[in-house]
Amino acid sequence: MLEQLLIFSRGGLILWTCKELSNALKGSPIDTLIRSCLLEERSGLASFVYDAPGASYTLKWTFHNELGLVFVAVYQKILQLLYVDDLLSMVKREFSVVYDPTRTDYGDFDDVYRQLRLEAEARAEEIKKSSKVGARIVGKKQELVQKAKFDQGGKKNGGGNLKSENGGDGADDRLVNGYVNGGRGSLDEEVKNRGSVNDKENLSSNNGAFDVNKLQKLRPKAGKKNDSAAVVSKGSKPESKKKVTKKNRVWDDNKPKDVKLDYTDPVTENGDEHVNYLAAEIEGESMMDKEEVISSDSEEEEDEQVVDGSKSVTKSKGWFSSMFQSIAGKANLERADLEPALKGLKDRLMTKNVAEEIAEKLCESVATSLEGKKLEKFTLVSSTVKAAMEDALVRILTPKRSIDILRDVHAAKEQGKPYVVVFVGVNGVGKSTNLAKVAYWLLQHKVSVMMAACDTFRSGAVEQLRTHARKLQIPIFEKGYEKDPAIVAKEAIQEATRNGSDVVLVDTAGRMQDNEPLMRALSKLINLNNPDLVLFVGEALVGNDAVDQLSKFNQKLADLSNSPNPRLIDGILLTKFDTIDDKVGATLSMVYISGAPVMFVGCGQSYADLMKLNVKSIVKTLLK
Repeated sequence: MLEQLLIFSRGGLILWTCKELSNALKGSPIDTLIRSCLLEERSGLASFVYDAPGASYTLKWTFHNELGLVFVAVYQKILQLLYVDDLLSMVKREFSVVYDPTRTDYGDFDDVYRQLRLEAEARAEEIKKSSKVGARIVGKKQELVQKAKFDQGGKKNGGGNLKSENGGDGADDRLVNGYVNGGRGSLDEEVKNRGSVNDKENLSSNNGAFDVNKLQKLRPKAGKKNDSAAVVSKGSKPESKKKVTKKNRVWDDNKPKDVKLDYTDPVTENGDEHVNYLAAEIEGESMMDKEEVISSDSEEEEDEQVVDGSKSVTKSKGWFSSMFQSIAGKANLERADLEPALKGLKDRLMTKNVAEEIAEKLCESVATSLEGKKLEKFTLVSSTVKAAMEDALVRILTPKRSIDILRDVHAAKEQGKPYVVVFVGVNGVGKSTNLAKVAYWLLQHKVSVMMAACDTFRSGAVEQLRTHARKLQIPIFEKGYEKDPAIVAKEAIQEATRNGSDVVLVDTAGRMQDNEPLMRALSKLINLNNPDLVLFVGEALVGNDAVDQLSKFNQKLADLSNSPNPRLIDGILLTKFDTIDDKVGATLSMVYISGAPVMFVGCGQSYADLMKLNVKSIVKTLLK
């Protein structure tokens, strides 16, 4: 039985709800559907499962894109209601007839819905009965075939197969027909024919292990093989190559070539370290405070390209070519009209390093939002689809909540506690380096920072973080190696509270998403210390692996948490963004799979090389 069926507009105005379904829904399944599916471009899914304490619902929906209406049905997850899809389709058809944008009350639609529900239930019952009858007939047919074979002694004469040679069941049908009719003539004749056809094969199989004639037919010609080998050997003479010697690297022609490249901290003759200058005087202002455009180097406008098989054909943007490519005589868009443009967009996204699974879901969602929509005059389908995809990408990459860390830091300071940020991620992505970049940015905004060396697993991790702390002249809390990182982080937060530090940046060990012990230790650290921000550090060039990394990190944090509302990834820091040119698809993949915003972008090797994400520039690069 349905729990609820409602109709609302794209603007969020509820137009009609079924009065018969007066059951109050537990939780907020409709709001979750809108937030998790409709706004996140997952509307192409078949259904959505809402799980909450004491409630578990399945939601199905459909759109009327021309009128801007959404039809949603809610029922218990444990039920299997076969008529829901048919009912939604009929409700959509009938409601679009009576819909008036000026009306807000559709109480007279209750009688229409009642009749539609009865029709849908009756149709589903008929389909269910017909499927049972069909299954019964198939089972009876298989039973008769087995019985007919059993009556013939349970063997096949001459090794013949009772099935027809083309893979069908023609022989079985003839056997069943002969058996059911009460005669054995058709059965005996079929077995006799099969035996006579295979007599020659049986002679060879009975006299020896295999047929030599068949083996000789399968053996390749020796002459041809030798000829081809001769041709290959003749044309593949190795050419002698000169050995390439590496030249000495010269940084400056004016300097001597034997200068030692030593960039470590200067040391006096007595072994005492000099006091380092503040890093801000060396590095300059952080790029986080600059409005920079992050995209590929080439932003020039090019002719639009369409993918034709394996070729890339450049088409002109003339007026006549645009006119000929528009759909003539069609008022509303259909799925067949959208497929060519969607295929081109999918290929384009995948070439920009977007995961194939996500590219497919995005195209399906865009198709669902455009199907049935009226095409404006003198408008190309390709331009309509591209505009819809651009809106979808902007909606996905735009943060759904405030990510103003400085404001949150001052709010935590007023409450008398430090703001805690935990950096997590896989091995080798640059967590410690980018932690130092974030610390440098915070220092420029007059925020006191303390580092916590909680990577007690990797050799050299504490020394690496200690070097960054010395360069930035900020305190560091460390306990060495082989310690519980959760306890180290807890003690670091307590130390920051006593010293009055505003922010604690917690460095953790790199771990693969399938490493169960390390993922369990990370879950313990987060659950015990309850940080203000869990920042996932990922590479901008991982591509499809970003989906697996983030989904498994979130899944492990949810499974290993004891809280009913487990703490998941809050934000993303993308590293090595300056090495990918226009392959920015990992940004979209990570945000789509986790719903977390990209808060920082690492684009260099100095402390100042930390930037904000420019959403419009990323979308332009993806669709270029």
